[in-house]
Amino acid sequence: MTTPPKPILQPKNPRFSSGPCTKRPGWSLGALKGALLGRYHRGPETKARLALALARTRELLKLPPGYRTAIVPASDTGAVEMALWSLLGARGVDVLGWEAFTRDWVTDIVEQLKLKDVRALLAPYGELPDLAQVDFDRDVVFAWNGTTSGVCVPNGDWIASDRKGLTICDATSAVFAVDIDWRKLDAATFSWQKVLGGEAQHGILILSPSAIERLESYAPPWPLPKLFRMTLDGRLNEALFEGSTINTPSMLCLEDYLDALAWVESIGGVKGTIARSNANAAVVADWVARTPWVNFLAKAPETRSNTSMCLTIVDPEVLALPPEPRDGFAKRIAALLDEENVAKDIASYRDAPSGLRIWTGATLEKSDLEALLPWLDWAFAVTKQSLAKAA
Repeated sequence: MTTPPKPILQPKNPRFSSGPCTKRPGWSLGALKGALLGRYHRGPETKARLALALARTRELLKLPPGYRTAIVPASDTGAVEMALWSLLGARGVDVLGWEAFTRDWVTDIVEQLKLKDVRALLAPYGELPDLAQVDFDRDVVFAWNGTTSGVCVPNGDWIASDRKGLTICDATSAVFAVDIDWRKLDAATFSWQKVLGGEAQHGILILSPSAIERLESYAPPWPLPKLFRMTLDGRLNEALFEGSTINTPSMLCLEDYLDALAWVESIGGVKGTIARSNANAAVVADWVARTPWVNFLAKAPETRSNTSMCLTIVDPEVLALPPEPRDGFAKRIAALLDEENVAKDIASYRDAPSGLRIWTGATLEKSDLEALLPWLDWAFAVTKQSLAKAA
């Protein structure tokens, strides 16, 4: 059995991680030279810099009038938790869970907040819950894209415009990658380290007028930690949405975020980042269509993410292997490509089914994905051959 030859062309950038994601093309540490380091974060200059980031976010995303944005602690997770702990409890809740992080929100709502009137609409990895079952007289919690399964909602058409409840959306791997109808979302969250390739630990929380009304008219029965508080004396804390932050932000990370936003603007705004994400995803999708040993984890084409592409190995001979080599097959491929410095961090998420996960967001270059694909075929052949020799 002859070892297949290695491909000649390697990706110039081997970073295909689903988070933190690769930096924008051409990024260097020089992009951070304007950071206001060692400065009080509530001073006039630093506060103005934070306010600028919020203003540019609103402008680039084209948020509707009355929608507010804040920089909050603890990345997207912190932003989601702020929304859950501050907004839920006034109505019954429908929460959608179909992979690791969406199931985390189910756990928080049921086991931590201990809400009584909760419907958990669940689906296994690779599938989406039945969106027709969602009741918009209730509050609804969901992710736009399930990063660990590569399964996303197809659009916002299923969300009622005349809803009585709030929609709370974890949108971290969808913002700047898909066309979002913001009028369908009342609380949306994302972090800088996904589609923008920014640094971690800072989140963005977007609130609609309906969400603000809920904050000002409803007080949860549980204690709210300082990091979650968005009101003062029963009214919205306006300072939080004008550049003040609850705790000390990293001005270095902020400068990196501003650099990412400037890059987005330079390539045509959100339309440009969506186009890049779609083009990148198409490269992988075309390869999957012609490659017999691999398929998408997402079963329905309309629910396949254009950023977090989760793949499963379907080769009959691999599936016939005993559990240990079969379940570790994809990890062997990922480890081999890591050793070759061809692809970093492409193994599936730790709680997800065994497979590969390739980020195709806007900061990646299409040419790097094109260069990666022959290496995937090579690594599959080499891994399969090595197992056959060992048998």
